[in-house]
Amino acid sequence: MRRHFQQYSEEITSVTKAPLFSIATGRDTSMFVDDLAGRSADLREQVAGSRILAVGAAGSIGSNTIRTLLRFKPKALHIIDQNENALAELVRELRSSPEPLDIEEFRTLPLDYGSAAMRSLLEGEGPYDRVLNFAAIKHVRSEKDAYSILQMFDTNIVKQARFLDWLSKYSPSADYFSVSTDKAANPVSFMGATKRIMEHVLFDPELSGAMNGAINSARFANVAFSNGSLLQGWERRMARREPMACPKGIRRYFVSLEESGHICALASVLAPNRTIAIPRLDPVQHLRPLQEIADAFARWHGFEPVHYDSEDEAKSALDTDAAQGRWPIIITPADTGGEKPYEEFVGAGEVSVEFDLEGLLGVKWAGLQHGGSMGELLAHVTPAVMGTAAAEACTKEALKTMIGSIEPAFLSAHIDSNRNLDQRA
Repeated sequence: MRRHFQQYSEEITSVTKAPLFSIATGRDTSMFVDDLAGRSADLREQVAGSRILAVGAAGSIGSNTIRTLLRFKPKALHIIDQNENALAELVRELRSSPEPLDIEEFRTLPLDYGSAAMRSLLEGEGPYDRVLNFAAIKHVRSEKDAYSILQMFDTNIVKQARFLDWLSKYSPSADYFSVSTDKAANPVSFMGATKRIMEHVLFDPELSGAMNGAINSARFANVAFSNGSLLQGWERRMARREPMACPKGIRRYFVSLEESGHICALASVLAPNRTIAIPRLDPVQHLRPLQEIADAFARWHGFEPVHYDSEDEAKSALDTDAAQGRWPIIITPADTGGEKPYEEFVGAGEVSVEFDLEGLLGVKWAGLQHGGSMGELLAHVTPAVMGTAAAEACTKEALKTMIGSIEPAFLSAHIDSNRNLDQRA
């Protein structure tokens, strides 16, 4: 049953509050509960007794995926993440959970997944039955300069190819899953474009042909209140008695933290080989204006939203507004680089297909639609990220041209700007 979002946001401020994430998702519970219950026997058959390696998995999406997979009793779980603090907190959460951590072998390691130490781990501890990769430079804001884009190329493309090569040697029969993003469909940002190239790395036989197991990915919506997200930022702004900020005219799909883990668990285990899983979300019902979500967030916390165009005015008004039951929200123009006004899951030349899940659809890899060679692209990209290429090969325009050799539509679709999110609250 569809309800207008404003009506929904007013209803959740009634006596019985819905969960905070529901202001963004419009749902009180996970949309994948029925799939998890209906396919629990299949999930248990595939996961029980298996050895799992989860890379970049101490963050929001990876940690929720781990929690979901642990329900199906793997034998071993090794978690890799460069963020030592996040690994430590994940261990505390898992060890403190009401559900016991019932697993024979559990380890966390603070490794860079493209490092020599990672290769040594794969050689010494493999083979693994199932490998999941959540490592990514995933913020559109990171295309602000060539240095940040080079790191994006390294993490999202070069290390991905290197890691797959290592897996083909040390865990060739493993099922492999690497998370993508909805912004890889018809990308307008470097982040979306590099994740689009990452999908080609996964599925192009030139690079992944030596892998014998299934290879899958998932594109999905923004994860409400995930680490580094705008919505998490609102929580912190309010806790620090600072104005919230929100871009004008931007609409986004959202899933909850729990749903993000459900998507990846279901996709990594049950999706057909070489399929990109996408959530079954409807643009009319689920594509939410961020400004409406910001207003609903303030109301959920007992404040009436007040909109400001100026950061200085909003900061100056905070104490007065808060004393009167209002909270300032800075409404900013959506004119920063790579900012897509709406979201989509299926790109040009792609079609969605069913694969026996109520909450997910699949997108079959459409191949390199415009020619080019992933091997040739890597031959140009790798020297740039390794610092051995000429300076002119490492500029923003040169990197854009490299992507254009595989995805020529990006050359005209890219939304460039001299403004970036470091200049905004």
